[in-house]
Amino acid sequence: MIHRVLAADLPRHVGRHVRLAGWLHRRRDLKSVSFLVIRDRSGLAQVVLSRPVPYPEETVLQISGTVVANPQAPGGAELTGPMIEVLAEAVEPPPFDLYRPTVPATLPTVLDHAPVALRHPRLRAPFEIAAAGVAGFRAALDGLGFVESQTPKIVGTATESGANVFGIDYFGRPAFLAQSPQFFKQALVGVFERVYEVGPVFRAEPHDTARHLAQYTSLDAELGFVRDHRDVMAVLREALAGMHAAVAERAAGALELLGIEPPEVPGEIPAIHFADAQELLARHTGEDPRGEPDLAPAHERWLGEWALREHGSEFLFVTGYPMVKRPFYTHPDPERPEFSRSFDLLFRGLELVTGGQRLHRHADYLAALTARGEDPQAYAGYLAAFAHGMPPHGGFAIGLERWTSRLTGAANIRQTTLFPRDLHRLTP
Repeated sequence: MIHRVLAADLPRHVGRHVRLAGWLHRRRDLKSVSFLVIRDRSGLAQVVLSRPVPYPEETVLQISGTVVANPQAPGGAELTGPMIEVLAEAVEPPPFDLYRPTVPATLPTVLDHAPVALRHPRLRAPFEIAAAGVAGFRAALDGLGFVESQTPKIVGTATESGANVFGIDYFGRPAFLAQSPQFFKQALVGVFERVYEVGPVFRAEPHDTARHLAQYTSLDAELGFVRDHRDVMAVLREALAGMHAAVAERAAGALELLGIEPPEVPGEIPAIHFADAQELLARHTGEDPRGEPDLAPAHERWLGEWALREHGSEFLFVTGYPMVKRPFYTHPDPERPEFSRSFDLLFRGLELVTGGQRLHRHADYLAALTARGEDPQAYAGYLAAFAHGMPPHGGFAIGLERWTSRLTGAANIRQTTLFPRDLHRLTP
């Protein structure tokens, strides 16, 4: 029986009769011979014919033939004496030539025609990298005793605040699309101690920039019995190392195609306190951000360059952000209460991860909400877990598309987002 062979495996079957199946990537007709380049999930394979065939590119074909060694063919082998069966004929041409080594189309054209455009090997490659990264994230946290969870994406109250949420009609009642699984993953620390989730989150932020989306994929983790935020940072480092190792192993072809060598995740990622970072910026940039509650994008870029120059690291933790800039559940620094036990992780000068230690005592939550003018009763469901005893805990969230865009050097996060949703785009 003839079994289907993938294009990448063709060289291992020289002299055998095999069956290929895939899309007609390119057709080349010469005077005395024709070539078909077939694309499947593993790569490209060449088929040699003695006469031209009328099939348009992107037609789905099944081809049986004999494998012959040829150093000039993709992978060093080709299929000869083929018998061709058309599985589905393309009735429209693609929006641009998918066989060209570079993408001859603008980003709007790619996004408008994503179901076809993403077949281009260079456009598909970032998503192979992203998939490998998710696998590495899961493997790393599984190895640290975490339990994967799946939490609701329709919630009755806003997770982070009352703003920037998508409201929906839930059987006649107001509801929202979840901004994060934050409340759920904290509650699950009381069940499993260590939990993580890979899933969509929604932010109704009216930003029309190259780095913002209305929906993205969040890699969340939460762990109990921490001493402080530094334990959370250590777990994040392991998760990132696992992601980068998985990409090197599982997406080597995509990395090679894009000409990427992933940066090493240091054994200990350098860290700087927020106040010290502001002092550095004031001394060396000609600007004085001291007193500001957050870092501007230009300041993040400068700190990224500083970390690379001074520590040889493309990653940098900035810790101790002011409490006024952090959510109510953030744990303050006992020694400097105006600062928090929180952090951002910068990757190549851009915020990639936010995390920190959370409050864990019921009374502290009541005080924190009251201090911010919030009614604790509005958070009764969330606070219930803390009324029954919760350990010191903390967590973090990685934006998958942002991580992929920084790793691949994409100029726009939409290049690393499948079917992006933003201020203007709701299709395809």
